[in-house]
Amino acid sequence: MNYPIPTNPQEMIALRQQPLNEELVASAIAGVIQIARSRSQSLDELKAEVLADDNLLDFAQRLWLSEIVAQAWENLP
Repeated sequence: MNYPIPTNPQEMIALRQQPLNEELVASAIAGVIQIARSRSQSLDELKAEVLADDNLLDFAQRLWLSEIVAQAWENLP
């Protein structure tokens, strides 16, 4: 992967300066998981955050993203 996995919110924000591609999205998802784990959040708590209503994604997209996050959670060390 060409992007480091973010370890804090500031590094997550810095990703916005990069061109959007699949590797960047994967790095962001891995970073969200790493940050959640560092805060002792459970997978269920993280999924609840992903599923929370927002103006960016519709419910189907949030549901799909929560499934991706859950798969990544299980596969990341």
